[in-house]
Amino acid sequence: MKAAIIGLAGATLGAEETALLRHAPPAGVILFARNVTTPAALSRLIDDLRAILPAAAVVMIDQEGGRVARLRPPFWREHPAAAALGRLYAHDPAAGRRAAFLQGALIGGECAASGLDVVTAPVLDLAIPGADAVIGDRAFAADPEAVAALGAALASGLLAAGVQPVMKHIPGHGRAEADSHLTLPVVAASDLAADVAPFAANAPLPWAMTAHILYPALDPARPATLSPTIIRDVIRGAIGFAGVLVSDDLAMRALTGAPGDLAVAALDAGCDLVLHCTGALAETASLLDACPAITPAAGERLAAARALARTRRDPALLAAREALAAEREALLG
Repeated sequence: MKAAIIGLAGATLGAEETALLRHAPPAGVILFARNVTTPAALSRLIDDLRAILPAAAVVMIDQEGGRVARLRPPFWREHPAAAALGRLYAHDPAAGRRAAFLQGALIGGECAASGLDVVTAPVLDLAIPGADAVIGDRAFAADPEAVAALGAALASGLLAAGVQPVMKHIPGHGRAEADSHLTLPVVAASDLAADVAPFAANAPLPWAMTAHILYPALDPARPATLSPTIIRDVIRGAIGFAGVLVSDDLAMRALTGAPGDLAVAALDAGCDLVLHCTGALAETASLLDACPAITPAAGERLAAARALARTRRDPALLAAREALAAEREALLG
């Protein structure tokens, strides 16, 4: 099983895609809006993937709520952006935490019902005034304690649905003044204690996603995704994260280079898995060809993440989704 999670071209598997997945099976697949039409079609696609991929492989989706959501009405619920939960928390912390838990449980329940097992949320970046809008209302708040508390609550809801959460973008994207989809942001601050605090508070979570950001105070030459220093000393060290570390999308313009070269560099730096989302067959094939198999340590982390979600799953909660949705709406007013 290759140490990569890849994107797909469309809502069904083509013959060449199927052949590639059989020839060089990745550790997982990530789905986007282009892969999602109806609940029945999504379930068929995931069933087809499960029939091809190794048993340990994951099927992942971006489903934060707000503007980052691949499952949308009319077939799935509209979920508020994280900032709405942050505003409630500022007024009533207990209500904010409860609403964040409910949000995680509702998102997780919908994803689990479709056969998805990993959701790339919560966003633990800070809402820094003047920063680029790429994070914006995807962040809960500017206060690290609020972000830590709300992120923990949302992740707990996802786990209660049997879904594995991914905290992002470690060690912190909120201060960036550029969009890493378009260029490499540089965060020049020398004191990043506030930025890393929500991640440290949530270090027991099973997954984290790296930030494609250059932090000169931590590594003047390499962005976090490609930095052995940041991964070893900050993410694994100071933050204390011991779970599955996956890169952000290697196809984003913050990074330059061939997909396979970037994959090897990120894995050599200490990522367990790399993410490549375009779904373009030639790019995906090139990446998988260059990508090594997952390491034994990465395999153990994947197994631990699956076991945690299985242990935390609450079937009674999943059976009460309409009541949970009504409670969340009442809390948010």
